[in-house]
Amino acid sequence: MRIEAARPVGDKSRWVSELERALLAGEVDLAVHSAKDVPAELASGLDLVAIPLREDARDAICGAPSLSALPSGARVGTSSLRRAAQIRAFRDDVSVVELRGNVDTRLRKLASGECDALVLAVAGLVRLGRRDAVDGILDELIPAAGQGALAIEARPGRVELSAALIDAESAACVLAERELTRALGASCNTPVGAIARVVGDGALELTAWVGRPDGSAWVTDRLSGAPEGLGGRVAERLVAAGAAELLS
Repeated sequence: MRIEAARPVGDKSRWVSELERALLAGEVDLAVHSAKDVPAELASGLDLVAIPLREDARDAICGAPSLSALPSGARVGTSSLRRAAQIRAFRDDVSVVELRGNVDTRLRKLASGECDALVLAVAGLVRLGRRDAVDGILDELIPAAGQGALAIEARPGRVELSAALIDAESAACVLAERELTRALGASCNTPVGAIARVVGDGALELTAWVGRPDGSAWVTDRLSGAPEGLGGRVAERLVAAGAAELLS
């Protein structure tokens, strides 16, 4: 059995496509992705066969205890359009600066004064052993669909290879989030956030956010119910509230 893990590159969708090509060619049996980078529509002949136990899906702030604690005019670093839009919506008096590179590079840029605070995924910091860099948790930001989760992709006939890795609750949440982004026609480069959680009796609560990149307008919604179709129902409610115009 061969497994390939997706490595971060400038164009994440291109890397996912390369792994899908290797799967379809039979060069590998499983591909492990960051779930938030997997397009809503998979290549024909492939399935997401497992979502393992999810890490913390929230965003973290480094360099300050919270967004509220930042002074007016502070520079907040991020490479995410979603994070930039939500930060601007929450604090229109701070400056969002584009900060690229791997986690260590971004933390060095923070330390050297290129920004006053930095927003990163909690999961990425934890997996790299940098939990110490987390100065605060940004519960006010809605994470990207699938954030904090891994997604294992395979040809349908190889499902048995990943059965032991499936976490049912994590899978239900991530699939509901992906259903919402698919219904909205969103991608990992769209200012859309979606996070689901189990609320008991097999039900999920799905919270979503859609906004303009400049943070000047946004809509948000929260709905609980059975996992099947929940993402689609929330997407319909968002569209009725003006999400399509914001995404256009």
